[in-house]
Amino acid sequence: MKLSADQIIELENETITLCQEMIRIPSVNYGEGRGDEKAMAEYVAAKLAEVGIKSELIETAPNRVNVVAKIEGSDKSRPGLVLHGHIDVVPANADDWSVDPFSGEIKDGFIWGRGAVDMKDMDAMILATVRMWQRVGYKPPRNILLAFFADEEAGSDYGSRWLVKNRPELFDGYSEAVSEVGGFSLTITGGHRLYLVEAAQKGINWMKLSAKGTAGHGSFINPDNAVTKVADAVSRIGNYEWPQLETKTSGLLFRKIAQLTGDKYDQKNVKPLLKHLGGAVKMLGATISNTANPTMLEAGYKVNVIPQSASAVVDGRFLPGYEDQLQETIKRLAGDEIEVEILTRDIALEVEFAGPLVDAMCKAITGEDKEGIPVPYLMSGGTDNKALSDLGIIGYGFSPLRLPENLDFFALFHGVDERVPIDGLKFGVRVLYEFLDNI
Repeated sequence: MKLSADQIIELENETITLCQEMIRIPSVNYGEGRGDEKAMAEYVAAKLAEVGIKSELIETAPNRVNVVAKIEGSDKSRPGLVLHGHIDVVPANADDWSVDPFSGEIKDGFIWGRGAVDMKDMDAMILATVRMWQRVGYKPPRNILLAFFADEEAGSDYGSRWLVKNRPELFDGYSEAVSEVGGFSLTITGGHRLYLVEAAQKGINWMKLSAKGTAGHGSFINPDNAVTKVADAVSRIGNYEWPQLETKTSGLLFRKIAQLTGDKYDQKNVKPLLKHLGGAVKMLGATISNTANPTMLEAGYKVNVIPQSASAVVDGRFLPGYEDQLQETIKRLAGDEIEVEILTRDIALEVEFAGPLVDAMCKAITGEDKEGIPVPYLMSGGTDNKALSDLGIIGYGFSPLRLPENLDFFALFHGVDERVPIDGLKFGVRVLYEFLDNI
């Protein structure tokens, strides 16, 4: 249903207000089970209730609250779409910020605050869209399941994973999902404006490396030193240059970048193309290979005592289809004297950048930005789509934003002075509304 000019302005303005109001609710997730989404969940439920949408609050632990609501589509015979966001945010140290991180302040054309891009901006776009539907009496083409999850920032054990395990019936009849970290613009060399739609995610292997040795006095010669063994292993892993690997998604992205910039595409070496990506190079550069970064060390209790054991923790991330390569390489680099234990494992995802849903995304983007170029990309992290994939639901990252050319967008995720451009947010809700009108 097409909106009038006045209705579009109303949609945009409500998105801004909702985003500000949600930022002012500090739904902080500290990890290890310590989080509180209750006030945010109640706010979302109240905003839905204002326009006649019934929702269910699902508390999975004290103050760990999710919100789900169903919106009936015009064609109930078709599989539905899960439209989801998370309502928790990572902590923010106010002393490091130039504004109050929970103020939702508008300054320099941005809304500032923790969650502005991760992901209360998208939550606001979703709420504004469905509230407009209710006001104008519109039904989307297919059934919609709204899900506002808790605990995404700490593994989703109290959010999407809990619901998939304990309330799978909520998702019956839904085949696809749309959520965060995709559909935003990236200006590359030549002024070409790409819109990166997330179609793949790396998997996770967090590993503990442990070594045993002979304890003794720090003044003695000791060739069986556990600290030395772990240090050597960590050095080999940390300095290892992982081979570049092509996935379907990264292949499509980098071929398009080569085409637009006139640069050469070499399947075995896309590093020369990274120079075209500006501030996105850190994240996208991590998607051309497996990675493993040592992050923690533990050993000893006194300066003159050689300990009997030592350990380190490594953050390993693998591309879709390359988990075995990661594990085998880590074990080889660690060496025979190092025990490798998997602490946390999570799957990689990759879906086709094709089909009616993708076509609707691309059409919505180019309808608002004639020069926009939708492309798929592989994300180095993960989203709640991983949990939904256990139910066979195919997920994409599509929280559209048009961003200023010089904005280091990826640095804003979990960063100091997180903020979202107001013009970009207005663009995003228009795109989202158009997309959902054509699903």
